[in-house]
Order: sequence, then C-alpha cells, then structure tokens
Amino acid sequence: MTEYLTVDGGTLAYEVSGASGPLVVLAHGMGDSRAAYRFVVPRLVAAGYRVAAVDLRGCGESSARWPSYSRTDIAGDLLAVIRHLGGPAVLVGHSISGGAATIAAAQAPEMITGIVELAPFTRKQSIRLGDLRVARYRKGMARLLGTGLLGSVPLWRSYLDIAYPGRKPADWTARTARIDAMMREPGRMAAMRRMGQSAPVDAGAQLGNVRCPALIVEGTLDPDWADPRAEGEAIVAALPAGLGQLEVIEGAGHYPHVQYPDETVTLLLAFLGAHVRA
Repeated sequence: MTEYLTVDGGTLAYEVSGASGPLVVLAHGMGDSRAAYRFVVPRLVAAGYRVAAVDLRGCGESSARWPSYSRTDIAGDLLAVIRHLGGPAVLVGHSISGGAATIAAAQAPEMITGIVELAPFTRKQSIRLGDLRVARYRKGMARLLGTGLLGSVPLWRSYLDIAYPGRKPADWTARTARIDAMMREPGRMAAMRRMGQSAPVDAGAQLGNVRCPALIVEGTLDPDWADPRAEGEAIVAALPAGLGQLEVIEGAGHYPHVQYPDETVTLLLAFLGAHVRA
C-alpha cells in the first residue's frame, strides 16, 4: 500500500513491507520508480527485514515538480523517510541515489547504519577519448545525452535496452511500457532531465566523511562507464580506509538488482548479516 510523506517542496510516496526487523530503505535511479526493487523486496522481507521502497522526488507516485533534484536534495528526502519510520536504516541507492546514500550517511550518521550503492554515480565524471572506443559506453552515453537534450522517451527506452545487456527480466515488455507511460506524465521527463544535469560533485565531496560500512556493486557490462570495476574501486578508495567493499556482478548492466536479483540479494544479505543485527 502506498504511503505518503510531505516534506519541504512536495510529497514523497513509499511502501513498507515486512512487519518487523531492521529497517532497509531502497531508493531507485532516475527515470524509474520503486518498482525497480520488485524482485528484491520479497527476498529481504523473507530474510527478516522491514523494507521501505521509496519513489524519488519527480518519480513514480511522488510529486513531479520540485525546486531542484540534486543528490543532496534526494539525501534529505531519504533521511526524512527514515526518521519518519523510526530509523536507523541501511540505505540502498541505485545510480543517482547511490550518491544520495553517500551524502545521507555523511550528514546523519546516527540514522544510517550502512550504505549499499548499486552502479552509483557518486564521483565527478569526465569522458576521456579512450573511453569512446568501448562500444557499449559510446552507445549508452549517446542515448543518455540525447534523452537529456531532447527529452525523448524513445531515446530513454533505447538507453534502457543497452543498460540491460543480454538478460532481460521476465516482465520486460510490461515494465518498460509502464516506464514509458510514467515518463509521459506531466513533469516527469523534466524531472529526469534535471536529475541528469545534476553533477555528483556533492556526493564525491562527502565520500571521506562516511562513517558506516559501504558496499559498492557494479556490473561488468554497465554502459555508463567504460570500466565499471575501476569506477567502483575509485569510490572505495575515496572512502575512509576499511569501510568500503566492492563486488562486481559478471554480465550485469546498469540495473543489477533487476537483471540479476538473486546475485544482488545474496550480496545484500551477506552485507546486512555482517553489519546489522536481525
């Protein structure tokens, strides 16, 4: 059942599953909704966790129009949800929300017991000439840039096809149709374009201030980086020594939690088991 929390600037939608257990909060990437965790939530609940999946500002059932859409804004929203639900929580963030998880952990260490970042945009990005020799990266960037410049839903769909290399989820056709419909709702594409224009420098600046354990998960075929493993290693290196752990899922693209949910949940449960008392 969808619940709502009003914060400064708009209303956030979220859904809580599981009656008891340590709190795990799940935050998706841009141009998506909390349904991105549809394969993850039941497994975490079955393992004894209370799970809150949140629609980011501008996405899903949350308000479409907000003053701004930075990672710092998203971190504030997620902390508001965690406080509302009684906290503390392990915060799982995908893509732009990975950067937001970094900021939330640095800003409110009493509320965050651990962070998991899935294919995160957490550091300042730059395109090097050599990177463009990697075909999947070149194609993915072209479609992302085109979506941002033109506000094109078909280009976003084309990007998603590359971001899920090889294996597609069983409900791919129905799910992408729902994403299409959501992105055509008033204000949704504009929100995603503004998210895309928000550089992750605010998150990168907070990496050294994180005080909780952090798990970084990358996919070997993620089109958002020419070398996803190197990106994950750089994030771990920027965290305080001993806090970061990198895991790489072979064959996964930018959405490991949807494309390879079993492998992703195995990593999540191992992390939770090591750092959270169930």
